[in-house]
Amino acid sequence: MRLELRGAGGGRLGALAGLGPGGGAALALPGCLLYTRTGSAPHLTRDTLRAVRGVPAVAQLTLPALAELHEVLEEYKEGAAKFIGMPDTVLYCSLQDPVAPCPSGYNTNKTVSLWGNSGRMEMTPSKFMDIQRAIKPDWFQCISDGDTVSGEVSRKRAKKSVDRSLSFLDVCLQLLEKSPELQGSVMIGAIEGGDILEERLRSARETAKRPVGGFLLDGFQGRAIAKETKLKLIASVTAELPEDKPRIIHGIGKPDEVLECIERGVDIFESFFPFQVTERGCALSFSYDYHPNPEAAVLKQNGVQDPEKNNAEKDQDGISRADPEITPFEIFLKDKRYQDDFGPLLEGCTCYCCQRHTRAYVHHLLVTNELLAGVLLMMHNFQHYFSFFSAIRDALRHNKLDQLKKLIFTQALQGPTNAKPGQKSQWHGSPHHATP
Repeated sequence: MRLELRGAGGGRLGALAGLGPGGGAALALPGCLLYTRTGSAPHLTRDTLRAVRGVPAVAQLTLPALAELHEVLEEYKEGAAKFIGMPDTVLYCSLQDPVAPCPSGYNTNKTVSLWGNSGRMEMTPSKFMDIQRAIKPDWFQCISDGDTVSGEVSRKRAKKSVDRSLSFLDVCLQLLEKSPELQGSVMIGAIEGGDILEERLRSARETAKRPVGGFLLDGFQGRAIAKETKLKLIASVTAELPEDKPRIIHGIGKPDEVLECIERGVDIFESFFPFQVTERGCALSFSYDYHPNPEAAVLKQNGVQDPEKNNAEKDQDGISRADPEITPFEIFLKDKRYQDDFGPLLEGCTCYCCQRHTRAYVHHLLVTNELLAGVLLMMHNFQHYFSFFSAIRDALRHNKLDQLKKLIFTQALQGPTNAKPGQKSQWHGSPHHATP
């Protein structure tokens, strides 16, 4: 695995090359991973996933699901990639599932707790590496104490998370050297420390001294850390990391959040956000066409030419929105007003769903609880999200990231129409304001 960076204003443009068994795969940067559940893209078969354009070269597996298959994989002996029917896919194994946060307070100096279908699993570094030997991933996140995301974390607890994580990392690196099954695998070191800058910097510096293949910025998911603090921490941490290794972040998925992190030196994100949007019965509808006149681009992307009509439709859409997590980047297709809407989910979209089906049809599938609704929405949401990352790279290539950011924040600032009066998103802010 080698990181190839090209000079670009506002972010790290390039690629991770030499991936996979033959070294022929590459992941364009900034980029995202393919979110999977036990190796399968949610709602999709391998054939339907092939119909999605721009699927990333690297798939994310989550350890809680695979840990329950440890004995099976150990007996199988050929690794998870072949076991799940994706022998040519580059696999990254993360410690947690971003969609299923863990209960807090169960980590110790010797173990980290994971939560799967069968309940709690205590993971020592030795047991963790045994499971990785059975999985044989291309990359894997080292076991770490990331239990610093819920509520206020004391300086003492943040220091403990760093100490434990570095201790776990040292043990795992020693075991990695003695594991012939993992000689082709890259270990990703986790940067911990909660919202304490001093501990974050210590974690970054100490992890960078060790022979890891990349870095994971952990503990930034959720709303426990205020936006300004979060962005300052990310910028400070990436400034301490070597330029020649990739930086991954977990738990960041909304378009405005992604752009803020890219400006601060993050390379790789997860793609759980399209799955969450799908589960809400929604379709991604935001524009990433950053060419001149961004306001007109937003209206055109949503198939609306009249600003007053657009606002009225959003207000009407907000009336029936029940899920407080719905963002300004999506439309809620269970809403009754879509039952007679025979346009595509998104004007101009080239995905399988938009080329063949209508909003009215997907609305019907959702209200009748048909499984096909999840399939069609997942295909659309994945392709739209992957195309967004392609637009980010294009904007960096042509030094237009500011225009793209302005467009995305214009849409974010339309506000979550489902929010209660006075309620604001943690990540909403002016596109012209940058935290150092």
